[in-house]
Amino acid sequence: MDGTPGIGKTRLSVQAARQLAHLHPAGCLFVDLRAHATGQPLSPRRALARMLRTLGRDSDRIGEDEDELVAAWRTATSGLRLLLVLDDAVDAQQVRPLLPSGPDSTVIVTSRRRLAGLDATRRHSLAPLPEEGGVRLLSSVVGPDRTDREPQAAAELARLCDGLPLALRIIGARLQTRPEWTLEHMVGRMAGDENRLKELNADDRSVAAAFQLSYEHLLPQQQHIFRVLGLSPTVEFDARTPAAMLGLPAHETGPALENLVDAGLVRQPRPGRYRLHDLVRAHARRLAQATPCTARTAGTAALRLHLDAARMASDCGPRGFPATYPLGASAYADWRDATDWLDETRGEIVDVVSHALSLGEKELACSIAEALTDYLISRGRHHDARAVLGVAIESARHTGDRRMTAALRNCMGMTELFASCADPARHWFEEAADLSRRYDEPSELARAMTGLGAVALQSGDTAAAEAHIETALQVIPPSDDWGASAAQSALGYTRLAQEHAEEALDSFAVALARARMVGRPRVQSRTLICMADAHSALGRPHQAQPLLHEAAALATAAKDLMLLFLALARLGTAVHQEGHPDAAMSHFGQALTVQRDMKRKNEPQWGRVEMDIRCRAGRAHLTAGRRDEARQQFQAALRLPDASACDLERTQAIHGLQACAAHDLTAD
Repeated sequence: MDGTPGIGKTRLSVQAARQLAHLHPAGCLFVDLRAHATGQPLSPRRALARMLRTLGRDSDRIGEDEDELVAAWRTATSGLRLLLVLDDAVDAQQVRPLLPSGPDSTVIVTSRRRLAGLDATRRHSLAPLPEEGGVRLLSSVVGPDRTDREPQAAAELARLCDGLPLALRIIGARLQTRPEWTLEHMVGRMAGDENRLKELNADDRSVAAAFQLSYEHLLPQQQHIFRVLGLSPTVEFDARTPAAMLGLPAHETGPALENLVDAGLVRQPRPGRYRLHDLVRAHARRLAQATPCTARTAGTAALRLHLDAARMASDCGPRGFPATYPLGASAYADWRDATDWLDETRGEIVDVVSHALSLGEKELACSIAEALTDYLISRGRHHDARAVLGVAIESARHTGDRRMTAALRNCMGMTELFASCADPARHWFEEAADLSRRYDEPSELARAMTGLGAVALQSGDTAAAEAHIETALQVIPPSDDWGASAAQSALGYTRLAQEHAEEALDSFAVALARARMVGRPRVQSRTLICMADAHSALGRPHQAQPLLHEAAALATAAKDLMLLFLALARLGTAVHQEGHPDAAMSHFGQALTVQRDMKRKNEPQWGRVEMDIRCRAGRAHLTAGRRDEARQQFQAALRLPDASACDLERTQAIHGLQACAAHDLTAD
């Protein structure tokens, strides 16, 4: 049994021994091996002598030779059914000599370390108590009347103690001795890492002291890595984070992290990912901050690692950002590696910007927010993008980086545009355009005007869209491949809306060439879909199909479900237009599966795209003469909750039902 200091290993082993005592008629022995007590751990020789005396054997007659003591112990226990609890073991070498030889004996070993070198029937790594369990433990100490009277404060105390039984018992004891204190008052006293660790101290029991004893048993390099882990901007991390903070290769920090897992100071929620118990993290941070210069350097290095990932994963690529923070050699092999790394951070990535601001790194915070925008939009996390950018925009005013004030507004405009919020998007793009003109920032002006063109196109004003995009094309710097690709794509769609499909294809071809130079899959996939739309409008579905196959492959590589849906839906229609409605149904089925994998809360077009695919499938069924199946698809589209807000798709479904009715009359 192993786990973090204070997790309750000793108490649990004693409880287990009580439950098992009736199965062991020879009795139960408890030996504290004192791995983390003051002074030296209990040696196997002393432990054996003590256990032999307990069994009534005269160890003095045996002598002090450890081998002789082991032989005597095994002889004494060979015929016994004994229960032995070995608490707080140092390592497997300390435990092996103490194992009884009786085949029916049971041994329970507890240690802060994972004793991989010890053969065991079962292994248990204890985890912190969940909130409900933490409240129950607190209630058992202070009484249910107090926890029932303040349930929210009780839950918050369980959270602040991070489910650590030792911490909960210390807090419970403090509340026992202060009956006039409310639980809410105790919550207030624990605000901040330093106060929290200070409050978790009662006479000879201290959470920080328990952690410190484990820390002192580490090798110097392990201690160094442990300290900097407290400075990580995310709770969960991989080997690259401490490597960046220490300026070491990741392959050197990986084994050290595994050693910290074995020491019970680091948890491993899944392979290659690590995290600290909240209180352990607070202790590590306190140790790191004892040397402020080192702490600042390590903290900044961790932030730059996240900036590196965000820029590498961005649609712009690293070259699409100014060299304010030249990153040198990337820690990531390519955009896939960076994107996967960001995916692994899950919801924590949005906390990195706030963490940067807490360290006073305003410029880095803004740069990370800017670079993260593409990634968050690609995952449909518009709310997270708004939150990150909102904090960064406020901070940008105090950085002196004039470009950033416009860039972050462009990012916010893009977020609102992809979230289908036209009015807020227009507002942000207009502000970005004004600031770009004022500070002479042509790249940001081009992006703002392209955004305004896209907003105008969404509202059906193709003349305004064309004017905005032409302005963007006039000011885009020659080196801005991403900006040129975006503007040419927007111009192409404007031409398509004006029913100038051949001219649209010319713009899309330029857009694709510039997108290929950036090398990011989402930009290329979106442009290929645009080109396919132009070919379909010109009645050339056979030319659209290879473009859509490539677009689907790129969208799959980028893990962009919306782009994959759009490619599959259009591919089905292109196959249908070529006279193969049954083959088209396979693509429509795949598109519907992709749509169901999207998270509705993250995708504002979730209902619209289902209506779209059902209308496409309905038309294919109708062409194949399957009127009943077609009618079912059109009716299903109209029954969707979002149907009333999707005018185009609703009209298509109604027309589809009318076509079904017309076919019925013809058949009659």
